[in-house]
This record gives sequence, structure tokens and C-alpha cells, in this order.
Amino acid sequence: MKDTDKRYYLDTNILVFTLLSIDMDENIDLNIKKILDDVECIFYTSSIAIFELLHLIKLGKLRKSKKKDIDIDIFAALKASGIKIIPVNEKHFAVYLKLQILEGHKDPFDHMIIAQSISDKIPIISSDSKFPFYENQGLQFVFNKR
Repeated sequence: MKDTDKRYYLDTNILVFTLLSIDMDENIDLNIKKILDDVECIFYTSSIAIFELLHLIKLGKLRKSKKKDIDIDIFAALKASGIKIIPVNEKHFAVYLKLQILEGHKDPFDHMIIAQSISDKIPIISSDSKFPFYENQGLQFVFNKR
């Protein structure tokens, strides 16, 4: 297996479950746990996913295990987990402009994250059931069945 076969983008929901340890056992399926635990895998996340995560924290929409406020340094947690943030660039925006959007899928964060994954030809791990729609546009999708 080539190194490029073990690269993955992590969607915002996967970051929530892993970095913030929010009910991880309930929210990450065994197949995804195996990938996340594989030391040969390289993990990335979009700068848009980080913006979305920080936005959710700032709005108070995330609670650690539904009991405590989030009190974690996201950037230290990313570094400790070896997850690299990939900034959005012109190539990603070009794919975004061509992306056919699923009717009813109104999340612009998702659209940009999908475009970035397609553009970079790196599979994305997500729990979002709308993502399979984009596979015919080049998205390589690994579904986290919750």
C-alpha cells in the first residue's frame, strides 16, 4: 500500500468526537476506530472544519459529554494527534464553484470541505449521511456509521 492510500481528511464531526472526546465510544464505529488507531495513517483537516469547530464552541453548541463546557486547546490537541490543518486555496475554490449541491444540503462549511477533499484526492471520514451524494463528483468518502 502506498503512503497516499493512508491519507484522510477528518470532517468536523469526527474532530468533535476525537479531539473533544465527546461520547467517542458511541459516535465512532469500529471500522473508523481502526483507521484512527493506524499509526501509518496521515490525518488532515480543512481550515474550514477548524473554523466550524471553533464557531460551534464559541456559540456554546458543544458540551463535553453533555456535562462540562469545552476547556481544551484545539490547536494543542491537533498537534498532539498529528492532525495537520490544510488551508483552503484557489484549487479548492475552483472545485467548489463546479460542485453540484444536493437539494436541501445548505451547509456551506460542508460544501467547501467536500470540494477540498475532491480537489486534493484525499478521502474524507465523516458521519454526514449527505456526503455520498458527492461521490459521483469525485469525493472519496468513508462513512462513520453512528
